Amino acid sequence: MVNYKGKTALVTGASGGIGKTYAKELASRGSHVILVARSDDKLNALADELALKYKVDTYVLPLDLSEADSVDELAERIKKLGLDVDILINNAGFGTHGRFETISIDREQEMIRLNISTLVGLTHQFLPYMQQQREGIIVNLASVASFQPLAYMATYAATKAFVLSFSEALYAENRHLGVRVLALCPGTTKTSFFDVMGTTDMPGGIKGTPESVVKTGFKGIEKNRSYIVDGANNYWVAQASRFMTRKAMAIIGERVTRPSK
Repeated sequence: MVNYKGKTALVTGASGGIGKTYAKELASRGSHVILVARSDDKLNALADELALKYKVDTYVLPLDLSEADSVDELAERIKKLGLDVDILINNAGFGTHGRFETISIDREQEMIRLNISTLVGLTHQFLPYMQQQREGIIVNLASVASFQPLAYMATYAATKAFVLSFSEALYAENRHLGVRVLALCPGTTKTSFFDVMGTTDMPGGIKGTPESVVKTGFKGIEKNRSYIVDGANNYWVAQASRFMTRKAMAIIGERVTRPSK
């Protein structure tokens, strides 16, 4: 069994959805939590709730992690608090939807910074301490979209393919060093993600819950997995690329994800 009690967990994107649920579950297991997102009010409300209910230490660090220097700023603020990070939940991210050429390139680049550059930067920042302690957990939020190209969400799916590959490689590098690295791959989940993206027109609807995703994440860590997919149907979707050519997967995916309007 993995011991969470007394550990310090950094959760990005903690103001709602999967990040908020992760923070609650970690606090319920005795972890102190560092909460990071842009929304100061939501983070403070969550911090007060967790401190009161679970008697853990909570720290609120409002920050826009899509900004170029945000990783260094966050690391410096955590250092000033005198904290070391035992558990890193790289949850912050967003998606875009539509034909690639119609999406603002600034928005695409912002997504790449947050989904990839920030995740890599935070992992690089906090992994060495975990290695020194011969103990630690890193959970990187990937997606069922990590496993195949996804038309009309081309850049988003590509960022999540990166997260999956990156996480599996770090799992292999650190498997004998006491650090568990997991790519957590949800399908469509009932969060504000689709409000930010600007559409709820997803194949099969939006059925997953943050609670299910987080439960699956803890299961993956307990089993020392390199990746785990939330939901049986999502698992088989993820495995489809093993039985079809990449060209076929891209074409079938385009037909399934083609906007209705």
